[in-house]
Amino acid sequence: MTNEELEELIKNCPTLFHMAERGSWAAIKERGLLSTSALLDAYGVTGSKRTDIEVKHRQTSISIKTETLPKAVLRDQMAMDDEGLEDCLLDDLKPSDWYKTLNSKVFFWLSEDRLHRLTGARAYREHEHDVIELDTASMIEAHYNKIWLCPINSGFTKQDPAKRGKGTFARIHDYRYHERKKRTTQERVVELCVDHSVTDIREHVKRVIVKKGKTELGIIEQR
Repeated sequence: MTNEELEELIKNCPTLFHMAERGSWAAIKERGLLSTSALLDAYGVTGSKRTDIEVKHRQTSISIKTETLPKAVLRDQMAMDDEGLEDCLLDDLKPSDWYKTLNSKVFFWLSEDRLHRLTGARAYREHEHDVIELDTASMIEAHYNKIWLCPINSGFTKQDPAKRGKGTFARIHDYRYHERKKRTTQERVVELCVDHSVTDIREHVKRVIVKKGKTELGIIEQR
């Protein structure tokens, strides 16, 4: 991706979106937005329990807590499964490799349409969520060397899933943006991911809202 293409991406997708568990913003604001692996680090989860979480499919959400830290929720992976991954993985990757890759990153959508596909999914549409809206330019400036871009929904393997492999996630300078020019402006990058955690997330927030499906129920915080 050239500098000009990056500027175009930021112009077309000025806001990043992250769907979090309802009521989780206070803890995220204090400690940052953590990937699954980062949460396991923070909560001291080790051994076979950690292995099961990091490299195996999560059919349901998992809660973790300690005496000194509040409950944190590791979301389910219902839109993905071993069978689906076996059909679409390249480069001799195994499902366990893909789960570990996803668990090591924090994920953001680059369009509200993609966010609404998630909040409107059968498993989530009847629930309220904390939705965090972030400034794309600010995030990229602060975390450029930790960011990966992805052209697909990397956590979805239902209904003819897109092929994926070692080259699916690319650093900004390596992303083949020009190959996506036939896509709509908000689909040339589908996911923006950050390694491990975004501890300074409060510095990049535009708004934090409560959302159910496509309906905005209230504002938690706004700059």
